[in-house]
This record gives sequence, structure tokens and C-alpha cells, in this order.
Amino acid sequence: MPNEQTTVPLFVAAEVLTAADMNLSAGTGVPVFATTVTRDAGFGGAGEKALAEGQLCYLSSTNVVQYYDGAAWATVGPSTAGALTLVSATTIGTSVGSVTVTNAFSATYDAYKIVISGGVGSADDRLEFKLGASVTGYYASTQTVTYSATTTANDSNNNAAAWTRAGRTNSSGLSLNVDVTNPFLTTRTLIFGQYISLNTAQGAGSTSGFHNVATSYTDFTLTPSAGTLTGGTIRVYGYQNS
Repeated sequence: MPNEQTTVPLFVAAEVLTAADMNLSAGTGVPVFATTVTRDAGFGGAGEKALAEGQLCYLSSTNVVQYYDGAAWATVGPSTAGALTLVSATTIGTSVGSVTVTNAFSATYDAYKIVISGGVGSADDRLEFKLGASVTGYYASTQTVTYSATTTANDSNNNAAAWTRAGRTNSSGLSLNVDVTNPFLTTRTLIFGQYISLNTAQGAGSTSGFHNVATSYTDFTLTPSAGTLTGGTIRVYGYQNS
């Protein structure tokens, strides 16, 4: 969008103000950002305004006006508690062994939904989920029901190096739809998700569990247990706190 910016400048005595400087402020009224990520990066840096109570902004990704109350950003208008806001969209490359999504989690939201649309896998296998660089403390229970015989299969993670059944990979498509709670807070992170196998000999399943490490994370990595990933988009949504 023409009005989107990436910084809220702070001018000092004797500094020359250019036409571009003045037009940016006059043209928007309030700063306009693409997402919450660019919004958070637009304040407090070198030459930028310090974030303070009463600050307004507009997010073009969700078409909302927000204000800073001195502790967190809130949306102007009716309560949006539980509503989803797009945080990021990451395109998967070609024949990659894993995908790391950076700046996915922040203090803005306590809970997130992560989904994959499109893309394929070179192997028919599991899609693993890891928080930051942590390779320990993952616990989960998984139940899968086959399509043909309605047979139930159970699996688990017991202090594993990742949640190993967060989704599925297949030459016909990728499947991931998980809710993650508390990833940025310094406490245990919870996960609950459902996935669909695109292999008619297998089935659909659900995974729930927690990460037994009380650490704050901003990033996560998806890794196929076999083969590679090609194409598709990983979208991260934040559940509005209020």
C-alpha cells in the first residue's frame, strides 16, 4: 500500500526535514504498517520515536486501527477477543529439508494458529514441529484412524527432540493445522493439532501435548521426517487477547 511505512522517525534540533519526511506524516495522519511485525520494528530504534501510551497505528493486513495503552497494543472498536490476525506468511522453497519461520511469536498474542496451504512432499511421512533451537522436552499423544478399516493407531512423544506428528507430507499435498499456546511466555508451551493424510491407505489424526521447557520462543521449524518439501505457504495467525 502507498501509505505503508517501516519506521516512525524522531527528528532532532537543526535537522533538515525533506519533502518526503513531511509528506509521510501529512499523508497518513497515523503511521501505517503492513503487519504487527513491521509495527513493532517501527518504534524505539535508532532515529525512531520511543513507543509510548496513546500511540496510534493502522495495520493494512487486517484493516484495523490500534492504540498502545502503555503495556500492549489494542484494537480500536468492538472486542475482538478470539479473533485471528495474520502475523506472517512464509513461502516454502523447492526441495528443502526444513523451513524455519522467524518472528512468529511475540508479546502481542498468547496463542497462535499455524496452517499450511498448498505444497507437496517428496515422501509420504510425518511433519515435525520444533520450537526455536530446543531439541528436548517434547511430549505428545497422537491418535490416528485409518480411512479403510477405521483402525485406531496410537503414538507418543516422551521427551523427544520435536513434536513428531504435527502434520503430514505427501506427493499430493501438505497438511498442518495446529494451535500453539504460550510460545512467547516463559512457561510451558502447549500444542493441539489435526492433520490429514492424503494417502488413502492411511488416515486422519490429532496430536496434543506440551513442551516441558519454560522458555520464550519467537521462531519455529517444520521438518519432514523423510524427504523434502516444495511449495506452499505457512501462515501464522495470532488469537487476539482482547
